[in-house]
Amino acid sequence: MKLDKFTVKAQEALQEAQSIARRRDQQEILPEHVLAALLAQQDGLVAPLLQRIGADPKLVQARLDDELRKVAQVHGGEGGHLAQRTLKVLDAAEDEAEKVKDEYVSTEHILLALASEKRGGAGEALRASGATRDRIAQALTAVRGSQRVTSQDPESQYRALEKYAIDLTDRARKGKLDPVIGRDEEIRRVIQVWWTATFPRASRTSASSRSTWARWSRAPSSAASSRSG
Repeated sequence: MKLDKFTVKAQEALQEAQSIARRRDQQEILPEHVLAALLAQQDGLVAPLLQRIGADPKLVQARLDDELRKVAQVHGGEGGHLAQRTLKVLDAAEDEAEKVKDEYVSTEHILLALASEKRGGAGEALRASGATRDRIAQALTAVRGSQRVTSQDPESQYRALEKYAIDLTDRARKGKLDPVIGRDEEIRRVIQVWWTATFPRASRTSASSRSTWARWSRAPSSAASSRSG
């Protein structure tokens, strides 16, 4: 495992996981500590991803707390070393990154690896909340699209897309887009206004532009007819 191949957020999560383990007087850094750190990240990707698929991050955290209360405490110990389970999860996260040809291991790769863990409180807490690996992967695809992780700070880009972009596919699925078929006259009017505003002189004087406008104005009607047919 090479930490320099982990994104900034992924490294911060591992550092916070170590802090959580120490505060609880627990010697090993477990996958449960890592997931708790991911959930707590400010401007992180994990909590929004879970919310996107209908899983409540607070409920996942509550289940994690129950699991961590079962972990033995060692007062006065140094602590802070990665458990074997955690090392396997991080190896699996690297595999997840390689599958999609990402150059760095990001927080979403760690989340996918945690959800894939068959035994352990972290995976069980996720699955019990409906956050299976497949559902997380689908939500991740919706957020990042075809983007690859080529820098150590990709999470901020995903959050920016989610914040400022409009997911037309999601809106269509929820029935929030206005219908196009059957609104030929409105579409023609929109194109006419756009054409006049864009080419004010040409639209008044040029015969070729009037011919072009005629073709444009007929296009929506024919397109709508072909779709409805």
